Amino acid sequence: MILTITPNPSLDRTYEVPALERGEVLRATADRMDPGGKGVNVSRAVAAAGHRTIAVMPLGGAPGALVAELLNADGIDVAPVPVAGHTRSNISIVEPDGTLTKINAPGPELSAAESESLLTTAQDQSANARWIACCGSLPPGLTPAWYAELVARAHRAGARIALDTSGASLLAALRERPDVVKPNADELAEAVGRPLTTVGDALKAAQGLRDAGARTVLASLGADGQLLIGDEGTYYATAKVTVIRSNVGAGDASLAGFLAAGGEGPDALASAVAHGAAAVQLPGSVMPTPTDLDLSAVTVTADIPLGRALTEPAPTPPPPHCERRNPR
Repeated sequence: MILTITPNPSLDRTYEVPALERGEVLRATADRMDPGGKGVNVSRAVAAAGHRTIAVMPLGGAPGALVAELLNADGIDVAPVPVAGHTRSNISIVEPDGTLTKINAPGPELSAAESESLLTTAQDQSANARWIACCGSLPPGLTPAWYAELVARAHRAGARIALDTSGASLLAALRERPDVVKPNADELAEAVGRPLTTVGDALKAAQGLRDAGARTVLASLGADGQLLIGDEGTYYATAKVTVIRSNVGAGDASLAGFLAAGGEGPDALASAVAHGAAAVQLPGSVMPTPTDLDLSAVTVTADIPLGRALTEPAPTPPPPHCERRNPR
């Protein structure tokens, strides 16, 4: 069983449009409504792969009730933490070339009592967990130290924990030595405070996160593949992708594939890349099933192409209210 914790879940609406034109009335060619949030997506991907998962999250109002209903329909056990505010709703707009524009709401503000209830619920549900995956941004009311406290409690309970967050929350949690962190290229650049233009730059930044406390780093470089740096060695993997339809949740599917395959070593890296590659070829935030995976399209090597230029360089991070994310 893989337990996921999503501090700021959402109800996600995805629209596919011929082109995004400001100030115009746009007619969608397709639309979807899905339960959202990075940890939620990990649970959805784990369930799609045929494994048991429990999703812990704060839920409030009609959007929260609908998130739980949609997850239950997918066979996912939900451990809700009732909150006074309403669960946020997010909008994603996808263009034919895979370009994604997202509008993310801030989410409800959690009280001190709700924050503690979320921590204790996670601890109560983790007894039989093979992995705990803690993912996404923090809602108003939770400080960056919240993730550090969560990692510390998980380790005291003897659990392995994977963390997928960014900024101050990631840096604060590193002191508690999370077993896995999964940044993308932009988040790596933000963490080390410098741009990344090559695979070698990304490798150096990932090693910096290990030096700061992360035991293993699974770094997503978008179209340029993924890096795995841990005690078992350093590996680089890529996959052939013919069509990019939507990258919503692709990184979350990748983390699910990594953890479901054991969470360490080149085989788990290959699973991560296969899951991510399958996800970008599906609409909205649909998670891949085993029939969608193509491990034969994945190449894993210990020979890291340090000089390879990144197709999507990670520049100096923009202000947090306007984050640019290229297709993944």
